[in-house]
Amino acid sequence: MHDIISSYLPILIFMAIATALAVIMVGLPFIVARKQGYKEKNSPYECGFDVFDDARVPFDVRFYLVSILFIIFDLEIAFLFPWSIVLRDIGSLGFWSMMFFLLVLTVGFIYEWKKGALEWK
Repeated sequence: MHDIISSYLPILIFMAIATALAVIMVGLPFIVARKQGYKEKNSPYECGFDVFDDARVPFDVRFYLVSILFIIFDLEIAFLFPWSIVLRDIGSLGFWSMMFFLLVLTVGFIYEWKKGALEWK
């Protein structure tokens, strides 16, 4: 029994040090950081609207739509690069399956366009 405990002792010490280090790293900013915001931090930067106090205040859903469209078309490009490299090896089935994939994305894009999701008023 003593051999089992002594063989797991380095692992227990490592886990204790890792847990203590994680607690310190998470707790240290609450002690050291400034608690009060400043003008540049509270200014509209990436999102385009002023900061608000309540997180439940509704804002325009077009931010979500644009980000989802970006992710969709970014994934499309991520699939097109490897597909174009192995196009000769996969044959006509691979070609037509990618054409179907692009057709589905195009239909989705046209639907978004017709619904007015890309219009900014």
